Amino acid sequence: MGDEIRIGIAGAGSIAFGTAALVAGKGHDPMLWSPSGTGTAALTDGTPLTAEGALDTVLTPRIAATAGQLAEENDCLMIALPAYGHRPVMDALAPKVRNGQHVIISSHASLGAIFLSQQLAARGISAPVTAWGTTAATGRRQSPTRVRVNTVRKLVDLCTVPEDRSVEALALCQRLFGDRFQPREGLLAISLSNLNPQNHMGIALCNMTRMERGEDWSQGQNVTPNVGRLLEALDAERLAIAEALGVKVRTIFEHFHLSFHVPVASISEMNLEMHAEGNGGTGPATADSRYVTEDVPFGLALTVVLGRMAGRPALLHEAGIRVFSAMYGRNFMAENALLDAIDLSSHTLDDLKEAAKTGLLNHSDVVMASADQ
Repeated sequence: MGDEIRIGIAGAGSIAFGTAALVAGKGHDPMLWSPSGTGTAALTDGTPLTAEGALDTVLTPRIAATAGQLAEENDCLMIALPAYGHRPVMDALAPKVRNGQHVIISSHASLGAIFLSQQLAARGISAPVTAWGTTAATGRRQSPTRVRVNTVRKLVDLCTVPEDRSVEALALCQRLFGDRFQPREGLLAISLSNLNPQNHMGIALCNMTRMERGEDWSQGQNVTPNVGRLLEALDAERLAIAEALGVKVRTIFEHFHLSFHVPVASISEMNLEMHAEGNGGTGPATADSRYVTEDVPFGLALTVVLGRMAGRPALLHEAGIRVFSAMYGRNFMAENALLDAIDLSSHTLDDLKEAAKTGLLNHSDVVMASADQ
C-alpha cells in the first residue's frame, strides 16, 4: 500500500459523503457504493461531490456498481451507513473480502464486528475489523451531490478484532483520517462508547411533536435543563454497565466537549453554548428519523442486553424502547438483525468478553447467514 490509500466506502448518505471528503482531503482515493444504487446515481457520470461547512472541498469519488467491485478495487473498506443497513451490507461484502483486507465500521453497532468476523472466519479469511465508537464527521446531505459537514471530531474511540491487529489498524486509520483516535480495549468498550442512542432518545422523546410536524428547530437550543438532566441520567446507566464490565468509556460531558469543542458544564449548558456558537445542529424534521428507527433497535437495545448480562439493568433505556414502540406501533426490541444472528442468549458473559477481543464466539452456537438467504 503506497502513500495514497484506496478506500471503498459502503454508503451514500451524509456520513459516507463526509467521510469521502475527509479522506480525499488527506490525499487518499475514496470509492462510494450505494447498495440500492440510488444514492450515487448523480455521481456516476463524473459529477463532483461538494462538501461545505467544517470541510470545504470538491472531489470526484470513484463509484462502485457492486459490493464485489468495491472490495476488489480498494485496499481497505468502510461501512458508513445506518445500522439497519449493516447486516445486508456485511452479507454482501463478506464473500468478497480478501485475506488481510482491513474493514472499518463507522460507527459500530450491535456487535456487528463479531457478526462480520465470523462470516469471514467461515470462509477461512483473516481480516482485521475495526470498530469506531462514533463517526469521524457529522453532517447532513443537502442534495445528491452536496453535503454539509457540521463538525470533524477531535477524538474517535476505536478497537480492532482480533486485538493482535490493533497496532496496524490504528496506523491505517491515522493515515486515512489523521491523529484523532483513542484506542479502547475490546468491542464492549466501543459498544458502550457510542452515546448517540441515549442522547437521541432523550432529544427525540422530548421533541417528538416538532419531528412529527416537520418543524425547523435547533437541537442544541432544545436540550433544556430538564432534557439535559434526562441525558445525564441515561449516561449514568451506561457508565454503571461499563464499570461492571470493567471497561473504560468517556462520559457524556467529555463527549460534548471533545466533539463540539465547548467548555464542560451541565449538558443543557453545553448544548446551549453549541447553539450560541451556531453549532447546535438542526433537529429531525420527521418521525421517520434514525434517532428512533436506527438508534432504538440497534443502540438502546444493545445497552439493555449488556445491562442485563452485567447485572446493571438499564431501566431508563428499556423504558425508552417501550415508549417508542408504543408511539410507533412497532416492537423495536425485535428489529435488530445483528443481535438476532449472534444470539447472545446462547452465551455467557465470559464468552462475550472473549469475543470482544477475538471477534469470534463459539461457532456452533451462532446463527450465520449467507448473502443468498
